[in-house]
Amino acid sequence: MILSEMQIENMRIACKVVRDLHLELEHMCKVGVKLKDLDSYAEMYIRSHNCKPNFKNYGGFPGSVCISLNDEVVHGKPDNRIIQNGDVVKFDLGCSYNGIHADAARTVLVGDVSENARKLAEVTKQSFFEGIKGLKAGCSLNQIGYNVEKYVNRFGFSVVRDMCGHGIGTKLHMSPEVLNYDSPRSSRVILKANEALAIEPMVNEFGYEVDYNPRTLLCKTSDGGLSCHYENTVLITDEGVEILTL
Repeated sequence: MILSEMQIENMRIACKVVRDLHLELEHMCKVGVKLKDLDSYAEMYIRSHNCKPNFKNYGGFPGSVCISLNDEVVHGKPDNRIIQNGDVVKFDLGCSYNGIHADAARTVLVGDVSENARKLAEVTKQSFFEGIKGLKAGCSLNQIGYNVEKYVNRFGFSVVRDMCGHGIGTKLHMSPEVLNYDSPRSSRVILKANEALAIEPMVNEFGYEVDYNPRTLLCKTSDGGLSCHYENTVLITDEGVEILTL
């Protein structure tokens, strides 16, 4: 979808709310905190900024924030579970403003996590920035996945293949699918100026295989290894990429 100038301005507003809320949640994410309390705060925060929590009831999801722990890749429910020392916590959230959507994800490490967990989180975050290097209007969409996968593989980690990023605008999920690995299918898609994408590498500690439960929507690593997640909403321009959720 090619966004108008007004739609881009509305997206900037929604993205600022998402960005600032992530900073709040990172500060609140401590041992002993209940997941549903973080979700309640997030919904209040979004609504208090004249936005709508676009995850709420989306596809039957009950919360405003996906909070996934440890081996959970995405779509973890913000339920009565309590954050423990050593947890790897993934927050995935979004909101809409005047019908235009924003989406971003972060990984927060709580307390005494393993060195491998720290490395995994670091590589996952950096893989996003590797993915957008040199990206601009006229580039192939596959440039993202190729760069992400090449970088992640250097460290012996695995890019999740069954989940991907997406276009974003008047809907939360729009075409194109933004794969995080090299794919001939993505090579045929050429990016255009004023197109927005939610680019979100999900990286596993061991194998890339995941188990998906269609009833609960939860996605977990098949081998029980850790998984990390990092996402931003970006705007494609003729000169490069503008990261709207940073």
